[in-house]
Amino acid sequence: MDEIQKTLLEEVAGLHEIPAGAYNIRANGALSSRNTTEHIDIVTKEDKPGIDIIIKPGTKKESVHIPVLISQTGLEDLVYNDFYIGEDCDVLIVAGCGIHNGGNRTSKHDGIHTFHIGKNAKVKYVEKHYGSGEGTGENIMNPQTIVYMEEGSYMEMETTQIKGIDSPDRVTKAKLADDARIVITEKIMTHGKQYAKTEFEVDMDGKNSSTNVISRSVAKDQSSQLFVSKINGNNKCAGHTECDAIIMDDAHISAVPEITANHLDAELIHEAAIGKIAGEQLIKLMTLGLTEKEAEEQIVNGFLK
Repeated sequence: MDEIQKTLLEEVAGLHEIPAGAYNIRANGALSSRNTTEHIDIVTKEDKPGIDIIIKPGTKKESVHIPVLISQTGLEDLVYNDFYIGEDCDVLIVAGCGIHNGGNRTSKHDGIHTFHIGKNAKVKYVEKHYGSGEGTGENIMNPQTIVYMEEGSYMEMETTQIKGIDSPDRVTKAKLADDARIVITEKIMTHGKQYAKTEFEVDMDGKNSSTNVISRSVAKDQSSQLFVSKINGNNKCAGHTECDAIIMDDAHISAVPEITANHLDAELIHEAAIGKIAGEQLIKLMTLGLTEKEAEEQIVNGFLK
């Protein structure tokens, strides 16, 4: 792994070296390295690009890292990754893609991830996207995540895009059985002329299922964002969706929360707020010795934490 790929690995997976436990590192469209454990197996698909991650029932306190690294300009990569999490598991899954584009052609990664989460299993899923490079070519990612949750299962999903991705189109869908719960947290920042679209849809089919979808975003320069959130209450359930956004410069933000109750005991709430940085916040920080630009950066960083 060269220095560029090591930097990408640190940005998207928080790793300074090859991780312990199970991992699958994909670099420039091919397998770079892989490790499996007694309880976690990773198998290459035979019919299409991608992998199957199989986590045995009862697996606790183990992790899987599956980063994708692209440092070749003009490369377009597509993978289908399927996760099979057995009953009563408690695991961490870290994904994400980093692109370094030093040329004038588009580099692109599309990842289609499908989760099958067993009864009473707990999953924390972290996905980060990062782009860099001195070239003029675009960095494009179009992630899709489909989640099927069995009775009593829990999933916490954190998605982050802070820098260097030009026009992502994220689609996330989940179907929940009885007593299942999913919590989705999105953090996104756009700048320049970037465009970002994120769409979340949760079907609460099971009795006492629940969801919380939270988006925090910042749009700078001439960038634009579209946030779409759909929550469908098809049984006795509780759902909440929230979008908070800071708009700066000549940016544009649209938030489209949608809640649909198809059952008498579905309790659904949506919230959306878009606004600029408050002047009193800037003044307070500037009285402490920060410049206006430094004050803005502090506020934005705190907002996206």
